[in-house]
Amino acid sequence: MSSTTKSAIVIRPATPRDLVAVVAIEQMSFSDPWTYDALATVLRLPHARFFVAEEGGGTAARLVGYVVALVMSDEGEIADLAVHPASRRNRVGALLLERAEEEAARCGVRAMFLEVRDSNEAALALYRSRGFEVVGRRRGYYRLPVEDALVLKHDLAPT
Repeated sequence: MSSTTKSAIVIRPATPRDLVAVVAIEQMSFSDPWTYDALATVLRLPHARFFVAEEGGGTAARLVGYVVALVMSDEGEIADLAVHPASRRNRVGALLLERAEEEAARCGVRAMFLEVRDSNEAALALYRSRGFEVVGRRRGYYRLPVEDALVLKHDLAPT
């Protein structure tokens, strides 16, 4: 998208009304997607931070991505992050990740973790650009197809 046609991206907390669009993006993004019920459960968890990215405004707004972060004491986890295929490479993922980490830091989290498919070069590039480093490997972690996960960590600055 050119900068003249690109709409502003707004990151906001997810609501139950967002779940149908979130599930659609989840299904386009992953071979073993989370279900509507799983995402609805996460939305109600007190230790979850669930944000969506909207492009455009008012009645023309459309959901283009989301992130689920779990906050547990001084550690956090990016449990799920996806961007609509038509909106990838437009900083949506970086904005979502930034918001999740800001919220986690505000809650006292000192380090964020996540797992990513070993072959997912686009996601690895995003996470590395945001300061994540590989700290481990989980053999056969993913299914459909079976693949190793890389465990990444990012130390957050104290707030």
